[in-house]
Amino acid sequence: MGSYLLRRLGVSIVTLAGISVIIFALMHEVYPLPGRDVMGPRASSAVVAAFNRDNGYTGPVAVQYWHYLDRWLHGNLGFSANLNQSVAALFEQRYLRSLYLTGTAVLLALLIAIPVGIYQAARRNSTADHAVTGVALIAYSAPDFLVYLIAIQIFAFTFPIFGYQASQSTSLLSVMADWRDMAMPIVCFALLIAAGLSRYMRSEAANALRQDHLTAARARGLPERLVLVRHVLRNACLPMITMVGLLIPALLAGNVIIETVFNYNGLGLLFYVGAQNEDYPVLLALTLIGAVLTVLGNLLADIALTIADPRVRLHPTAGRPSHGAPV
Repeated sequence: MGSYLLRRLGVSIVTLAGISVIIFALMHEVYPLPGRDVMGPRASSAVVAAFNRDNGYTGPVAVQYWHYLDRWLHGNLGFSANLNQSVAALFEQRYLRSLYLTGTAVLLALLIAIPVGIYQAARRNSTADHAVTGVALIAYSAPDFLVYLIAIQIFAFTFPIFGYQASQSTSLLSVMADWRDMAMPIVCFALLIAAGLSRYMRSEAANALRQDHLTAARARGLPERLVLVRHVLRNACLPMITMVGLLIPALLAGNVIIETVFNYNGLGLLFYVGAQNEDYPVLLALTLIGAVLTVLGNLLADIALTIADPRVRLHPTAGRPSHGAPV
């Protein structure tokens, strides 16, 4: 197990090194001399030139890359001239809010998708299975923003049950306490995530139900409920670990849409505002974070799978979701 994890860690480090080169090349191309933006339009040319020289922006490309890498490793992600703050400070103010929205939605989505997927697999090809599959397919295929706008129209204006925008509080505890304004974005986000996860859960549970040892268990008189809980649930949930790991970076993109529609001041809305204002340090820093989350999500999924299923060490594809058509 130790050697397998060390190999996976080595691959992750090499991948991150390659990503850092790509991010640096993008930053160097679109933002080669940031002195004017950092020092402001009123700064003299001599002051701007001195800033670029002192911070290594005029040196050889290899030396500049080393300076960028050193700054990234020390948490210096650049400076946003539009917002007059360091990018690290902007992230520090918002990442817990995005983490709360995303984490709560994913947890709720798993609580929905796992039992629904097993229910569909146990009653596959029934009327209920076809109905749930149809609803999930519509939710999975519909544009996210359209679902959010319809939910706002129905539950905030037609029937004013919830607020039309997310909590505007600056404190995370206040945001968590403001359930009336946070319920709709969390539930909508969770339902869209669950629509995709339930299809994988149904497929994996259906495959597990066809295993020979389950036929033997039923022949011994084991009730169907215990068959589903003891055997199907565990085997079908293993690929969900990988799905959640792969879902982590995708949620950052999903946050851009939901936070913009519900005006929620998190990392997603920060990215949207940065794109509107051509705030390259913010955009490139978020790109870097998305890349790190992709590698980290895969690594954590592999570690969790190795602990839950020792077969992964010998067969790296064991526990991976089958991406074929759902059964």
